[in-house]
Formats: sequence, structure tokens, C-alpha cells
Amino acid sequence: MLLVLSDEQKAHLGFLTRVESAVVSEFGRIAVEFLRKGSNPKIYEGAARKLDVTSDTVQHGVEGLTYLLIESSKLMISEVDFQDSVLVLGFSEELNKLLLQLYLDHRKEIRDILSELSPALPHYHSLEWRLDVQLASRSLRQQIKPTVTLKLHLKQNGDKSSKVLQTDPATLLHLIQQLEQALGEMKTNHCRRIVRNIK
Repeated sequence: MLLVLSDEQKAHLGFLTRVESAVVSEFGRIAVEFLRKGSNPKIYEGAARKLDVTSDTVQHGVEGLTYLLIESSKLMISEVDFQDSVLVLGFSEELNKLLLQLYLDHRKEIRDILSELSPALPHYHSLEWRLDVQLASRSLRQQIKPTVTLKLHLKQNGDKSSKVLQTDPATLLHLIQQLEQALGEMKTNHCRRIVRNIK
């Protein structure tokens, strides 16, 4: 799977061709540090003074490198695919090898950082349900109006919460069909490949 970069990202990464390998290695360290602790303008200003460029140029270069490392780590791109992805940037062979080594060295660490940053969403714990049928009312003596009430118990970081949902059987059947279709879609080879790359 190849990584697709926008023109803006290519322009940001283009700055790396104008600096030495040691500077690119340092930018890689700054990019990983950026993921751990956030942006630090003082580092950009110091690097800009040493390289005699603006701090925005340095910041864009680091952000472009950060994006390249994040997306490659997210997709668990192979070495060959990574090299093919950066090949379109027109970098020298030495710079391509340096970026590949940077990616391979920090891939696991970046994935760990990204997993810590992902939001903890509530997940299913249990379900209670009840079927109510209204047979008649004052205005309508012969009426059948079924209603399904669901109480969904969720867990999030050890905290439990409940959501009450009420629907008619036709809507519930449609919901079941859609969920079964989604589960069937998850069993296809295409979805399995995507899920395997996400994990």
C-alpha cells in the first residue's frame, strides 16, 4: 500500500533535500518528540537560526516528516512500500535510506503513542429489552401498536452508563438487517486486510 501525499506535504518535505543527513536525523528526533510532548517553538527557532531559514520553514519540515511517519506507522507500510512512497518526492538515495531507517526505528513507538492518544469510546456491557403492545385507547378501541424498549448498558474506563432506546418492530428489524450486513462486510477479504493494517 502506497502512501499518498498532498502537494502541500510534498512542499514541506522538499525542505529536507536542502539540508544535511544529520539535520534530517535531528528533524526525525524532533518529530517523535513532537508526538510525545507537543509542539515546541523554541526548538524550531534554534534550528532556524543554525540553518539560516525562517522558523516556519523548519516547523513545516518537521510537521511534514511527522505526517509521513504517522501515516506510515498507522498503515504499517512495508519497507518496499515506504521506499516507493518517498520515491515520488525526488529525494536522493541517501535521504531515502535515512528516512526508511527513521521509520523502522520509530514505527512501534509511534504506534504506541497513537494508541494512547486515541479516545476511549464506550463499549457494550449488557442489554435489557421489553416488548409493549398497546391494544386499545379511548379514541381507538381496536388498535395494535407494538413498541420495543431497549436499555443498553455501556462501559467506559470502568464507569458504567445506560442508554434507553425505544422503537417500533419494523425499525428494529431494519436495524438488525443493517448490522448483519455490516458484520457480513467485515468478513470479506478487503475488510480483513484493512483491519489487519489498522491494528
